[in-house]
Amino acid sequence: MRIKRIVVGALETNCYIISCEETGEAVVVDPGAEPDRVLRETQGLEVVAIVDTHGHYDHVGANGQVKEATGAEVWIHPSDGNMLTDGNLNGSAMFLGVPVTVPPADRFLEEGEIRFGRLSMRAIHTPGHSPGSTSLFVDGHLFCGDVLFRGSVGRWDLPGGSFGELMRSIAEKLLPLGDDVVVHPGHGPETTIGWERRYNPFLTDGTFVV
Repeated sequence: MRIKRIVVGALETNCYIISCEETGEAVVVDPGAEPDRVLRETQGLEVVAIVDTHGHYDHVGANGQVKEATGAEVWIHPSDGNMLTDGNLNGSAMFLGVPVTVPPADRFLEEGEIRFGRLSMRAIHTPGHSPGSTSLFVDGHLFCGDVLFRGSVGRWDLPGGSFGELMRSIAEKLLPLGDDVVVHPGHGPETTIGWERRYNPFLTDGTFVV
């Protein structure tokens, strides 16, 4: 497995290209902006899916261009599906002052396996930052969108967010994956489950109750 991280857009979103080195098949996770840069990094690969961890504009903004260039399907959890075509729901109208929309999803992403090449990536529904936030787990690596960051957690004050759901998602679905798991968040540097369990103030300040 090969992982490429591309930091895109004004909010410095982490877009990831995950590929099977044996077959060249790849998945693009969260192409939030700068489609030309994203597509450059996919040269020589067969992109089989564009997977959005959630529907906020800074994670989906280049869906259309990447889809058009590669022919790949766009996948997202059904609870965030409407965000792709509604600038009020995806936050662009509020934060940019102009609604940004992208093409609708081709397939709704439920919990389960996504197979590409010889890799099997597990989709884990982790609501709280948004209703449909989904984390992706493959070969000891977790791509969690805006659920968990190094030393912090995702916002829960946006429409559809919930602090209780966010913390339950982390406690019940992410922490049990194991301390050695490498966490690739939607913004900022990578971390590990073990580091977050020990040092993340949201998980260690004595108020971590789910």
